[in-house]
Amino acid sequence: MHSLPVMVLFGLSFPPIFFVLLVSLTLFFICIRLLHSSGIYEWVWHPALFNTSLFCCLFYLLFHLGV
Repeated sequence: MHSLPVMVLFGLSFPPIFFVLLVSLTLFFICIRLLHSSGIYEWVWHPALFNTSLFCCLFYLLFHLGV
């Protein structure tokens, strides 16, 4: 894992993982909208568990890819 400095925006300091979180949340909402519109979401047995696991997988992938 690489260490990045804390980023400061408008006087507020943010850890680098915060920006990975924002990107993963954006991708998560895009994926959920695509799954709803395509009808795949109807096959999901437990939507809350599916959403949680999808977000965790996206966050893990983005964090380890270094985005």
